[in-house]
Amino acid sequence: MKYFFIITAVIIAIASVLVTNTLVNELKEEERKKIEIWAESVALISAQTSMEAVNSDAFNNYDKLLVEKIIEGNMTIPIILTDEDGNVIEKRNIQSPQEDEPVFIAAKIKLFKKKHAPIAINIPLGEGETLVQYIYYDDSTVLKQLQLFPFIQLTVVFIFIIISFLALNSTQKAEQNKVWVGLSKETAHQLGTPISSLMAWVEYLKTKNTDLQLLTEMDKDVQRLKTIAERFSKIGSNADPEPLNLQIAIHHAVEYMEKRISSKVSISTDVPQEPLIILMNESLFSWTIENLIKNAVDAMDGQGEIHINIARKGKKIILDVADTGKGIPKSKFKTVFHPGYTTKQRGWGLGLSLVKRIIESYQKGKITVYKSELGKGTTFRVELNV
Repeated sequence: MKYFFIITAVIIAIASVLVTNTLVNELKEEERKKIEIWAESVALISAQTSMEAVNSDAFNNYDKLLVEKIIEGNMTIPIILTDEDGNVIEKRNIQSPQEDEPVFIAAKIKLFKKKHAPIAINIPLGEGETLVQYIYYDDSTVLKQLQLFPFIQLTVVFIFIIISFLALNSTQKAEQNKVWVGLSKETAHQLGTPISSLMAWVEYLKTKNTDLQLLTEMDKDVQRLKTIAERFSKIGSNADPEPLNLQIAIHHAVEYMEKRISSKVSISTDVPQEPLIILMNESLFSWTIENLIKNAVDAMDGQGEIHINIARKGKKIILDVADTGKGIPKSKFKTVFHPGYTTKQRGWGLGLSLVKRIIESYQKGKITVYKSELGKGTTFRVELNV
């Protein structure tokens, strides 16, 4: 829809420019004709006033007042009248400075000559002799404004398209956020009832001399479900940030995932000795690391190596998660973060989208595909603000 809107706006702008250019060309022709008539009028007046003019009575056939009115009627088109040697005889509708006026007029003549071919005036002097004068002229103010109009129009249309595009994107993103938040909170709400029931059953089984090891594992899974529900409930809400030791948080996330992924996948970490503390909700950050590890495991088809590296650079902490999976084409570096994008037959395509939302919304950080090579692996980079 938004692309159709943009294409329509561009077509309208181009059509408008073409129409305006047609009008400009027509107006140029009209001004040329006006100058030619003005030139003829000047020639007639000059011939009548010349002492050597051929039978000045010939001019009586013309309305002298009308000719003079034509000459005086030019109030918009800049004109410079010169003789054969380039000496200025008359200028109209040109404001020249008092200082260096000859230089200014010479520059104007040169400019006018580039824009329009000068119009020659042949004034008969009698006995076969003629006096030649030249008219140099520029476009009128109205024509200049009309010539600028397409550029102004295109600029306005371009700004309008950008604002409309941003507004449509913002509206679309707001709608997606509403759906995302609503789905997350509804998921947390739906999970709440069965989790409460399971917790009650675990407590009940403890009173029935049930195998303690079995109950311990059940209790861990129930607590895990409770943590997941809490994470979903925090999406879209102001999750209270708290000082978080990244090394410890990553260690816990890795420890949890190692027990739940293939034994053919090894996870290594490279973290600095000094504690790295940021303000972040621990539950959401752990979810981020877990999703990145799950994504890496899926990319390696359950077999390979995952390396997590943390380094501090100025006021940012750089977290890299690298795998030895199948890699990502460069054209998909941004697409992988879109909701619904997945290469798996079974999957919602929400993991990386969720990671991006948590990093950008709750930490004001950034996540990107730092590098990737098909058949060799991918490195995701997370930039966190200290």
